[in-house]
Amino acid sequence: MRQVERRAADRTETPRQLWYAAYGSNVHPERLRAYLAGGRPRGASRWYPGCRDRAMPAESVPVELPGVLYFATTSPVWGGGRAFYDPRAEGRTLAVAHLVTAGQFSDIAAQEMYREPGTDLDLSRVLARGRDRIGAGRYQTLVYAGELAGRPVLTCTAPWRVGEVPHLPPAAAYLRFLATGLLTADGGWSAAAVAEYLAGAPGAERQWSAADVLRLMA
Repeated sequence: MRQVERRAADRTETPRQLWYAAYGSNVHPERLRAYLAGGRPRGASRWYPGCRDRAMPAESVPVELPGVLYFATTSPVWGGGRAFYDPRAEGRTLAVAHLVTAGQFSDIAAQEMYREPGTDLDLSRVLARGRDRIGAGRYQTLVYAGELAGRPVLTCTAPWRVGEVPHLPPAAAYLRFLATGLLTADGGWSAAAVAEYLAGAPGAERQWSAADVLRLMA
């Protein structure tokens, strides 16, 4: 597992390549492929248009981010709660960092925001300030999580904190993508550790036990 280096967000230029830190279902390569190349992953109700550049990431590595994973709001794609990330909360978030171009990150983020891909986001503010709220929607807040191998690590989440929204358990199909994606990332996380991590996340603990998550991974 690679370590994300905590650094102040003080970049003045957007690099050609950066790390997209996936903490939700995009930790799974099949799900990410739909965002990049277009398509509909198993268990989802939505078809994704894909990115302008449909190449898979140059590299994908397991990482741990400071902060907390939680589930809230109802996903129109999966049903049940969606995964969000609060970088300001105490804890750790298991993730997979995908090395993509700035244009690919823009198109992935657009699809997360239910927008049409095809326009480069202005990443200068999140790289300079560490956070950039570009809309009021669920994944319209960009977060700079640090540096990995000299490149910035970015992700997107909701504007609120973990304790500012009602939590909602995730659906089985969605949770299965998270669990199996993290397990296959080869980050040294055992099946039991992944199951305990997901079952203990705010929202999931209302419905799922570690034993339940293990059964989804079987």
